[in-house]
Amino acid sequence: MARILFIEDEEQIRKTSAALLEAAGHEVITAADGQEGVELFARQAFDLVITDVLMPRMGGAEMIAAVRRIRPEIKVLATYGGGYVSGVNPVATAQRLDADQLLAKPYSFDDLRAAVAVVMSGAKAPPDPAGTTPAAE
Repeated sequence: MARILFIEDEEQIRKTSAALLEAAGHEVITAADGQEGVELFARQAFDLVITDVLMPRMGGAEMIAAVRRIRPEIKVLATYGGGYVSGVNPVATAQRLDADQLLAKPYSFDDLRAAVAVVMSGAKAPPDPAGTTPAAE
């Protein structure tokens, strides 16, 4: 099982997802935003980072770039609520920053468990079907 850093600004999603992952045998440490996540990541070892793409203080795209600078080989699962915010396509942004897998919200526990399994197996996310390459968040 994996040691997971789970970063999500929505408290209910963060707590529920962490509890479900722990019930599946993973060790989960949580953070409420990208800044807190990077601080935890810099001090502790993780097998997987699960991060929301759109968050306050430091968004997921910036957070993914920061953890990749610290440990380029870290596995990253990016979650997103869908749609565009301020002209930025969060899916394309996460893919451009080399997220290993993307997971749309709302997701079921089966969806989350399957995405974690795919990422931990070493698989990569497919190319963005829209072919967009927006500026970073």
